[in-house]
Amino acid sequence: MKGAKYIFVTGGVVSSLGKGIASASIGVLLQKRGLKVNIQKMDPYINVDPGTMNPFQHGEVFVLDDGAETDLDLGHYERFTGQSLSRDNNVTAGQVYLSVINRERKGDYLGATVQVIPHITNEIKSRIRKLARRDETVDVVITEFGGTVGDIESLPFLEAARQIALEEGPGNTLFVHLTLVPYIETAGEIKTKPTQHSVRDLREIGIQPQVLLCRTSKPLSDAIREKIGLFCSIPAKNVIESIDVDTIYEVPLLYHEQGLDNYIVDYLGLDAPDPDLSEWEEIVRKIKRPDKHIRIGICGKYVHLKDAYKSIIESFIHAGAENNVKVDLVWIASEDIKLNGAEQYLKGIDGLLIPGGFGERGVEGKIESIHYVREHNIPFFGICLGMQCAVIEFARNVAGLADAHSYEFYRDLKHPVIHLMADQHEVTEMGGTMRLGAFPCILDENSKSYEAYQERTISERHRHRYEFYNYYRDQLTSRGLKLSGLSPDGKLVEIVEIPSHRWFVGVQFHPELKSRLGNAHPLFREFVRAASEYHDNPNQPELNLETEPVVKPELLDELNLRQ
Repeated sequence: MKGAKYIFVTGGVVSSLGKGIASASIGVLLQKRGLKVNIQKMDPYINVDPGTMNPFQHGEVFVLDDGAETDLDLGHYERFTGQSLSRDNNVTAGQVYLSVINRERKGDYLGATVQVIPHITNEIKSRIRKLARRDETVDVVITEFGGTVGDIESLPFLEAARQIALEEGPGNTLFVHLTLVPYIETAGEIKTKPTQHSVRDLREIGIQPQVLLCRTSKPLSDAIREKIGLFCSIPAKNVIESIDVDTIYEVPLLYHEQGLDNYIVDYLGLDAPDPDLSEWEEIVRKIKRPDKHIRIGICGKYVHLKDAYKSIIESFIHAGAENNVKVDLVWIASEDIKLNGAEQYLKGIDGLLIPGGFGERGVEGKIESIHYVREHNIPFFGICLGMQCAVIEFARNVAGLADAHSYEFYRDLKHPVIHLMADQHEVTEMGGTMRLGAFPCILDENSKSYEAYQERTISERHRHRYEFYNYYRDQLTSRGLKLSGLSPDGKLVEIVEIPSHRWFVGVQFHPELKSRLGNAHPLFREFVRAASEYHDNPNQPELNLETEPVVKPELLDELNLRQ
């Protein structure tokens, strides 16, 4: 039985250099050479998963098909390689320590003193090797380690990698170190010392990297490469320039041009033909040189932290490439809408997206912005909370339910058109308890959504506790809201649309989590297409829907009981 090879990706000097993109780029290059690759992220924080972490602390939570709440780098892995990953692909220190402690409590260690070495490191090694054990056809396992070399919390992970390299023997493991080579403006020089110190820290714990990926804003001269190679004990040709690029999807091409994938397959003894990157190159060309530009607004409460919407941003890049347009995103703080009105922020946009989120802050601004684009017939796309806000806006301003709102924010409501899911009433723990992961949805064939997917049954990833309250189905549909996607049993509303509108779609799930380069998500693709058409012809008549209340008195008793 052949054994998988292991590539370990570490980072030094500073965080946020792009280890996830580097790992994904290596993965796709090896894939293009016909190799089977699996990628995982090792995060050194003690949280069991990022599901309860503030977006300002961690960026977006990337949810997988199996319901795992993971690091946003797994989004890069999936978008680059086209794979659908599982909870085994994201491991945190919290998970590792919790597993070891639980085993100790059960007596599995037979009374031994439980220590970082060997018990914690053995658990880490087991989780790295699990990807190869689970699928014996995997050629290469790529493991990215979060944090930077020198962090105390990273030491057990790096020690585990060192042990694997020793156990697997020469030619079966490869260390890639991503580091910063800064340009000092006042001195007019590129400085190599931070990289030298970072590699020194690695070597002190027994790890010698074979490849250096040097993040830089300036090209590296041959002399600089030779200097780095000399002081870091690697050949100069293995000092790979990772210069700033226009789009992250250029990174694999940049690495290939410098022979990175050639070196990897030679070093690991892999039999793999040269890659065909022509399709990738064509997509990058479309991203960099589109036919036209359109403006789409994103109205949310984390607009000052773009990583909170990372998958949405990438989905617009994918959809833009397939429509041969560049989507210029206009970031709008929902609280500003509430303070100053919608028109000054939304006039001139070609489409509006309201993303998911939690908490009441900024919700009224989102509702007001939806009101504006609905009345002005501007393409709209609502995701999760964005869909719920669309339902609230429609209930208030079309169905006449003036105080309609979500039960998430206010308990004493006359019209809670968004309500807590039935299986969430007794939930007390916050982590991993929402409706998480992939669930099927049945589409109405006479809908914008079906036009996008071209299939009746779809599967999409969810992350929510609240839902469209079924009590209001008749009231809202009688006023023109279409429930175009339902759960297979018909009990959960997954998609709403306004058929009379140019393009108005709200979804309870998170389509951005399944968009891929070269295979844009159908709803993002069609939303961008609708926005592009609006850009060319914005003068379609505005909508004027009725606004009379249609509450059915005979159902009020049932409503009061549910409240």
